[in-house]
Amino acid sequence: MRFSMGSKGLAAIGVVATTLGGCAGGGRPELPPAAYVATQEQPGEEYVIGPLDQLNIFVWRNPELSAKVQVRPDGRITTPLISDMPAVGKTPAMLADDMKLALGEYIKDPIVSVIVENFSGTFSQQVRIVGATGKPASIPYRANMTLLDAMIAVGGLSEYAAGNRAKLVRYDRATGRQVEYQLKLSSLLKNGDSTANVRLEPGDVIIIPESMF
Repeated sequence: MRFSMGSKGLAAIGVVATTLGGCAGGGRPELPPAAYVATQEQPGEEYVIGPLDQLNIFVWRNPELSAKVQVRPDGRITTPLISDMPAVGKTPAMLADDMKLALGEYIKDPIVSVIVENFSGTFSQQVRIVGATGKPASIPYRANMTLLDAMIAVGGLSEYAAGNRAKLVRYDRATGRQVEYQLKLSSLLKNGDSTANVRLEPGDVIIIPESMF
């Protein structure tokens, strides 16, 4: 017995195949792979001070005005002669300039430097890993951080993780929208697939679902 199929039938099969292929791939774009070890270290974006950061503030020739302070949860600091100075969201250079201006009311031409000694970073600079992982956490971003670095920091995948169904959520500054990317964590961590290692950016969120089986 012979079966004949018209162009409409072939087109219908093509649509179904395309739909299934999209479901299998997760329907999300993939990021380009990153090397396990960077061939050349590149400086990251300038650091932005966050709550609970430890700051060393040095005022040249005025040791009594210098201080080591922790940024309060409300994002402000207090030093000799200066109370409630906003610090969160500023770079160390920006905070130093603001302190120069404030101290200028008391001393002539102050020279101020701000050094971040222990950092937490703002939420927009932290990488957050949630879901089926060893220990979900929010970790400070550092220059040249990769997916492998982040997964080592949180103890890898849990026993029931569906690693190859994980996704990365990234804020696209150019468009002002969140973009989701497909991740292949099982391929990276269990099979050593280097193409599954990708470069991270400040503020990335990694979501790892559990397997349904």
